[in-house]
Amino acid sequence: MRTILTIIQKEFIQIFRNKTMLPIIFIVPVVQLLVLVYAANLEMKSIDLVVIDNDISSVSSKLISKFKGSPFFKVRSSISLKDAENEMKKEDADVIMLIPQNFEKKLITENASEIQLLFNAINGTTASISNVYCRMIISGFNQDIILNSGNLYPELATFETINIENSYWYNPKLDYKIYMSSGILVILVTVISMFLSGINLVREKEIGTIEQINVTPIKKYHFIIGKLIPFLIIALFELAFGLVIAKLVFSLPILGSLWLLFGVAAIFLITTLGLGLFMSTIAQTQQQVMFIAFFFMLVFILMSGIFTPTESMPDWAQKVNYINPIAWFMRVIRMILLKGSGFAQIKKEILILTVYGISVLSMAVWRYRKTS
Repeated sequence: MRTILTIIQKEFIQIFRNKTMLPIIFIVPVVQLLVLVYAANLEMKSIDLVVIDNDISSVSSKLISKFKGSPFFKVRSSISLKDAENEMKKEDADVIMLIPQNFEKKLITENASEIQLLFNAINGTTASISNVYCRMIISGFNQDIILNSGNLYPELATFETINIENSYWYNPKLDYKIYMSSGILVILVTVISMFLSGINLVREKEIGTIEQINVTPIKKYHFIIGKLIPFLIIALFELAFGLVIAKLVFSLPILGSLWLLFGVAAIFLITTLGLGLFMSTIAQTQQQVMFIAFFFMLVFILMSGIFTPTESMPDWAQKVNYINPIAWFMRVIRMILLKGSGFAQIKKEILILTVYGISVLSMAVWRYRKTS
């Protein structure tokens, strides 16, 4: 035990002497949290809609006013379809709405009329969300016509409208910052633990100080544990600091047990620290370990569910995601913070992270080559 404590003390001295590492630990995560939560936002509230009104009637004007009253659209008019298409080619328009001539006349005489919507689908997500918003507004407008036009539909004029009240659990205001801030916290502690633990060991290889340790009677597991614990403490501190900032700046709700959250976070960090140490045992330079870590981090983050639900991925990708520790902890932190879930609801995730952590840490101890 004394050996491990001595190594931990040495590690903390090295960390706080390294002027490059200190800003990465204490400044970069705070800046990233404040910037990324606002930047990585999938909400769409500025959809550029170009309207071509060839009918110029009261009904078409009411339809356009519906879109103008929506917070999701920025509406402007165009004279011709060709001009509107040119704007879309220049990325100045996301949606084109073409209202044909005799739109109001057909609606009155034939009880049906058509409009045309053209979507810029270079970004499929943007196009699909824009389509949903347009359909909702047009559907609501259609319902207003049915219920207010007794001449067109007298049989519906006597019906009372159905009053629908929506209730959104866990995020009543549909604030996307709450969803993103919890996910960004996971990314930050992962970067701190995986990158810094890997770089720290390789740095000792480069400057030659690791040879001085290798000739001592220190056992391999003493050395790995002594390397792991300082960064575990630092990463837990970063998580606590990030939670405080997210609570004060983004009003992140904390409904579950913090003790449970930090307990699971410790298990998760053992996994990521083990991965970082394992990668450092097979790399000879800091550049090598950064490239290896970047490869795994990029795949793990994009498949973690931070931006899109993991359930929407193909079946094969969901199966591959079982070996993604970030995906499991992403679920846990949102369940604890936003839902108030307890141990019974997350025991599966805890078991998988525990098995993962023990396996990776054992591989790091096994792979570390020590000569004495």
